[in-house]
Amino acid sequence: MANSSGEVQEGQTVVVQEEEAHPYAFHVSGPRNVASPNWRDLINSSWKNENHKRTVFSCFIQAVYLLETDRQENRTEENALAPNWWRSFKYKLTQTLIDERDGSIFGAVLEWDRAAALADMVLIRPSGAPKAVLALRGTLLKGPTILRDIEDDLRFLAWESLKGSVRFKVALEALRSVAEMYGSRNVCVAGHSLGAGFALQVGKALAKEGMYVEAHLFNPPSVSMPMSLRNIGERAGFAWNRFKSILPSSSETEATSEEGETANTVGLRSWIPLSGYKTSMGLKNWVPNLYVNNSDYICCSYTDPDVTENKQADKENAGPGNGQVAAKLFVMSKGKQKFLEAHGLEQWWSDDVQLQQALHNSKLMSRQLKSLYTFPASQPTQRTPQ
Repeated sequence: MANSSGEVQEGQTVVVQEEEAHPYAFHVSGPRNVASPNWRDLINSSWKNENHKRTVFSCFIQAVYLLETDRQENRTEENALAPNWWRSFKYKLTQTLIDERDGSIFGAVLEWDRAAALADMVLIRPSGAPKAVLALRGTLLKGPTILRDIEDDLRFLAWESLKGSVRFKVALEALRSVAEMYGSRNVCVAGHSLGAGFALQVGKALAKEGMYVEAHLFNPPSVSMPMSLRNIGERAGFAWNRFKSILPSSSETEATSEEGETANTVGLRSWIPLSGYKTSMGLKNWVPNLYVNNSDYICCSYTDPDVTENKQADKENAGPGNGQVAAKLFVMSKGKQKFLEAHGLEQWWSDDVQLQQALHNSKLMSRQLKSLYTFPASQPTQRTPQ
């Protein structure tokens, strides 16, 4: 024990109890076998490995969840949980995306931290590492943000579109800004669940402008789910129309879009054959990466080969020019899992994750992306990709 002056007497043992680590701390629940960038990456970059990309992008999305959790729990810079989820990969936070409705953080722009990299003798950015990443979180079932998150969830269920949300506009502006600054080939967008829905739609919006950013979508909401509910609603008639009428900002969602259509029409357009439209061959360059779990009912329809209307529709949606699908689909199948486990983000940076690439099963994604390849005859010439 210590004497009156506070000094420890010789021969005595001092036991120091460490503060219990938070379960969301990076060193507790983060990936175990992913090292920080080092000089070896200058020769053989880890970013060329698809598993490495999946791990890092899922960690960046987790950082966004924790940015909002840190905000709600009033954590300071000294004890914040979020920073280590990007610092470990030599990135820095340059912008947070705020929902003006409740002040919550729903996204973040992370950029390559050259100073931090140089400190570890990483002289240049490794090949394949993006200069900037827009990461978007999904629904957070806690605190003041839950109402706005669920509002956008219901918006997607009702309208198959998120364009009426204030988050869509903010996310699109942020993504366009960094794409114009660094070049679209040096920028990525990533999202989980609801955030994957936003990431898909803002990525599509930029692709229509001729700017193709790399996209990584974890547990993206399937367009078959709202379609199924819509079919039920059509049978219910009045009840369905009443439900749509009470949705917040539904009038904004139905407002005319940039293509001169309502958002509801855009949703339907991905499901039905169109006439009087021309294929834009240049937009075949945008190929998003989807990560789905067969036990997650929110996204599992992407792996269902029976989700189709007819052979002619499949032929039209197979992809422009080369007959291939317009997405990379990675499927996790661990047998029957509980929904929260199958829909969780943590599985995507797990050390034992085993994925099957199933390009042949992504008919639903091809249909979702059909609006990228069909444009009115009056559509102006697209900008040249950066």
